[in-house]
Amino acid sequence: MEIFSDCNTASLNPYVPTAENPWDASKINHLYRRMGFSASAQTVNTAQHQNPSNLVDSLIDQALNIPLLTAPAWAQWNDSNYSGDDDQVRDTKNTQVEEWALTVTRGMITNNLRDRLSFFWSNHFVTEYREYQCPAYLYQYYEVLQQYALGNFREFTREVGLTPAMLMYLDGGRNRRGAPNENYARELYELFTMGEGNGYTEQDILETARALTGYTDRPVDCGTISFDTSTFDPGSKTIFGRAGNWGYDDVIDILFDAHPRLIGTFICTRLYNFFVSPVTNEQIVDQLVDTFVNNDFEIAPVLRQLFKSEHFFNEETIGVVIKSHFDFFINFINETGLSYTDDTLSWMLNSCRLAGQQLFSPVDVAGWQRNRSWINSNSLILRWNMLDTLVTRAWEANQEQFRDFALAVAGDTNDFEFVVRSICGKLMAKELFSEAEMQVACDAFKGAMTDDHMTNGAWNLYNEHVPLQVFQLLIHLIRQPELQLK
Repeated sequence: MEIFSDCNTASLNPYVPTAENPWDASKINHLYRRMGFSASAQTVNTAQHQNPSNLVDSLIDQALNIPLLTAPAWAQWNDSNYSGDDDQVRDTKNTQVEEWALTVTRGMITNNLRDRLSFFWSNHFVTEYREYQCPAYLYQYYEVLQQYALGNFREFTREVGLTPAMLMYLDGGRNRRGAPNENYARELYELFTMGEGNGYTEQDILETARALTGYTDRPVDCGTISFDTSTFDPGSKTIFGRAGNWGYDDVIDILFDAHPRLIGTFICTRLYNFFVSPVTNEQIVDQLVDTFVNNDFEIAPVLRQLFKSEHFFNEETIGVVIKSHFDFFINFINETGLSYTDDTLSWMLNSCRLAGQQLFSPVDVAGWQRNRSWINSNSLILRWNMLDTLVTRAWEANQEQFRDFALAVAGDTNDFEFVVRSICGKLMAKELFSEAEMQVACDAFKGAMTDDHMTNGAWNLYNEHVPLQVFQLLIHLIRQPELQLK
């Protein structure tokens, strides 16, 4: 499946609907698939009566103001809160992490842009839970991702580097005077702010590592990591040509003062590739960098400019990104409105792990590489099985919800082909690629019913067979390549 996404010549001027370029369900679905994890037919129908720019502003404002996910009871625990032998403690911690994983997943289903971005930043400022094994550290790290998801990137970088999860993961807690550990200094420049080989030297990394000394390793499991002056290197360091007795805060300030456009280009490219296209439009990114730097590294103004633009809503951006495993599952939930349980979500989380996307543990410090990396012979079967299980469990729970989905998407109609096209249009960014494939989908919907049954005027969406027909169509569409795209 070849995807060409480098033909978008539209500008960052605000998109203004016209008769030739209308504000329609396709564009609204596109917006919700990129800004969040998609939306119901009812939400899309309501949005058709809103101005595009106003809708983008409201979604960003909501993301800025929404409360953080509720902290679990164990958010500040240390080892003194755990009892029992090693196996019991391990089981308790695993239960807590599973509980938080469900909370975060529910947030992705319901909270649109804020939790979409929190998830995005977890793949940028990467930590791997399996490396530090402390639920409280995990919560504290994810809380920072939520707090700064649309906030100031300079302060975001400052705060996330001092979370216990990051200090443990990249050896910040083992970085001492006389024995500097370069791991965090290197990733701060290479993966978090400027990109590999951009703007820094090996000497800058060594001097930065010295400036980041002083944060002590945890004395006990899940213990407090604090600053210890006796392990801090008080000597003069030269970072990006500036000499002084620099510490942690100085490093962040010097970095952002020395290389604002390098940082802006790196971050705006990441945002563009994630939200718009895997093929970078350097001219557009350069304009986004202007906005980012001129607004002192605030993330929200960049997203407002991007999501309101005719570039974002251009036809060339629709259906050019391959869904991650989480997108594939959660989008389908939001688009169909089918019921699910925590057991179903837990099963989905495990399936995503087996397919290569484990929540809280990206593959390495560089994170998941996304797009084409999501699809291989193993992951494709797991993706199909995920939705098969969701649809089957929903069928067993309540068959009438399948009729409800068809009515929400197509309205009260007796045109079965319109129903099929409407469902395909809801679930797929570009519908099906050919009329022949659409006919196969119609046949899957008809099932055992003949053309005469479907076209003689006796059939409509209140027919007793409709729930099964919608079920059959969904099972068919799950395996179509078009469903992989957003």
